[in-house]
Amino acid sequence: MPEKEEISEDTLEYISKLALLDLKEEEKSKLVKQLSEILVYFNKLNDLDTENIKPMTHPIEGLQNVFREDIPKKSLSNEEALKNAEHKKDGFFKAPKILKG
Repeated sequence: MPEKEEISEDTLEYISKLALLDLKEEEKSKLVKQLSEILVYFNKLNDLDTENIKPMTHPIEGLQNVFREDIPKKSLSNEEALKNAEHKKDGFFKAPKILKG
């Protein structure tokens, strides 16, 4: 296992683009170092002997989700839902774009 695994600048650019982060140069160099250190920790897990370890499904045995009965009931009409909306268009709430297009 390599002692130090480097994250490339290109990989960091790709990750920051996916996360919609605009990073400064100082932040980029700091993040490259931190992410590389995190990878070293994750690679240490490969050295563990897990041959006789059973997979854990949940740390608390017998725990179950408790669901309430699904009972349909009357909801608001479209007009009622939109009556106090400041911005609406064609029967929908109107909101600003949140993704770059």
